[in-house]
Amino acid sequence: MIVFGWAVFLVSRSLGQGLLLTLEEHIAHFLGTRGATATMGNSCICRDDSGAEDSVDNQQQQAENSAVPTADTRNQPRDPVRPPRRGRGPHEPRRKKQNVDGLVLDTLAVIRTLVDNDQEPPYSMITLHEMAETDEGWLDVVQSLIRVIPLEDPLGPAVITLLLDECPLPTKDALQKLTEILNLNGEVACQDSGHPAKHRNTSAVLGCLAEKLAGPASIGLLSPGILEYLLQCLKLQSHPTVMLFALIALEKFAQTSENKLTISESSITDRLITLESWADDPDYLKRQVGFCAQWSLDNLFLKDSRQLTYEKVDLNSIRAMLNSNDVSEYLKISPHGLEARCDASSFESVRCTFCVDAGVWYYEVTVITSGVMQIGWATRDSKFLNHEGYGIGDDEYSCAYDGCRQLIWYNARSKPHLHPCWREGDTVGFLLDLNEKQMIFFLNGNQLPPEKQVFSSTVSGFFAAASFMSYQQCEFNFGAKPFKYPPSMKFSTFNDYAFLTAEEKIILPRHRRLALLKQVSIRENCCSLCCDEVADTQLKPCGHSDLCMDCALQLETCPLCRKEIVSRVRQISHIS
Repeated sequence: MIVFGWAVFLVSRSLGQGLLLTLEEHIAHFLGTRGATATMGNSCICRDDSGAEDSVDNQQQQAENSAVPTADTRNQPRDPVRPPRRGRGPHEPRRKKQNVDGLVLDTLAVIRTLVDNDQEPPYSMITLHEMAETDEGWLDVVQSLIRVIPLEDPLGPAVITLLLDECPLPTKDALQKLTEILNLNGEVACQDSGHPAKHRNTSAVLGCLAEKLAGPASIGLLSPGILEYLLQCLKLQSHPTVMLFALIALEKFAQTSENKLTISESSITDRLITLESWADDPDYLKRQVGFCAQWSLDNLFLKDSRQLTYEKVDLNSIRAMLNSNDVSEYLKISPHGLEARCDASSFESVRCTFCVDAGVWYYEVTVITSGVMQIGWATRDSKFLNHEGYGIGDDEYSCAYDGCRQLIWYNARSKPHLHPCWREGDTVGFLLDLNEKQMIFFLNGNQLPPEKQVFSSTVSGFFAAASFMSYQQCEFNFGAKPFKYPPSMKFSTFNDYAFLTAEEKIILPRHRRLALLKQVSIRENCCSLCCDEVADTQLKPCGHSDLCMDCALQLETCPLCRKEIVSRVRQISHIS
């Protein structure tokens, strides 16, 4: 959760604000910023460069040079390089660009150790953000991300996305210069095949820029050479992680319709059909490639002769699954509803379709990627804010297990647990005992002490739930197949008691869902939030009246003007 709080802090700094924004302002600012990026096209990457660079004393340079982490200390707590600084004074020049590689590696190391929401962003991250305010500095940061992020670190690609997503938008000149420096084409994709980190990182950078610069800028970035490079990376002789991130980059380029058409006209569907056979591969890296290939074929790059996966998947034994109607479009859910993946820069959450109020319940999760995920239990009252980094365990109504940072999360606070870091293929067990009011977490059958904090706020309405950092994936087992490490006490499973109709089990691809939405007619006087009930309620004192009473009761401020709601008045004459 802490990582995405830094994003808000950095944005507030770039706006010249000395204090953090309120939660409502966070939401408004982020939604407004992302909307502008998606619609303004070329104009969204224009900015003025001003200010001069200054020098850093030798002692500070030596501190930065010593910040490169080693493989033996990746998971050990470490002190920050220097205490973070809130920002420059109005007349203080930018720090001079020094030791960018060390700053990038220090950010990668520190991210897994900063676990308190009150902590400031790491000094290295603030410094990189300042460096990127000039074209030259932005290019240095991007090239360093490609050059030094190691292949084996599970947080490497997420750090690339995090840093690029929070750096200032590049100018047109900077983008042009980057394409000239990289000089990508199919031949380049075949070079250094024995060192896949560079190609993985290059694809991750391209995907992040494609998502960040949707519209004409994204169209301009997808040159024939870059398209040829990404398609060449999908060939079977490439390392699976290179294939994975090349595919994700193509997905993000396809968010712009013209790019989607360009990519679809290539030979990509034939390559993806070969790769989707890896969706059940015992190699968890190949399994990620297969998952993304199948998702792309179902949602983006359609092939006429291919049957969509949801039309042929066997769901007869499944009675509980992930709720595809309760998530944003950024989270990918498999057609059988038991596997989820996040490839966006936001912190995406999902809940199960089944809710429990009494008894003892258990489910398991297979870890497919070993990065940051917060998995556990949420309730009807839990609130998830994907762009602000609030997920499972970040309010008083949920509790989560984090096996990457070795933490238990509750009410946006964390405490360490004694399990080792989880690895691909590990099984995490989640026991909810509503009789004794406790939660117990297991790693490969090894039990932690019970957690009871959440029961001071709520005692019913619990869902299995999870939140995902970028490029993370896991598979849920709600009892449709035998558990690997069932607990010794008597328990129930969701699959034994839940029920879903055949229609409720279907997870439609995006294009099918949009087609259905276009067929839905909405009454002129319907609620602007739920689009179901009649808008019969007026908010006081602002006077806005586009809501039904059910929706109005769930709000503390008006969604139109952000004024505090003092009272809600039902307008009887509007009911029909």
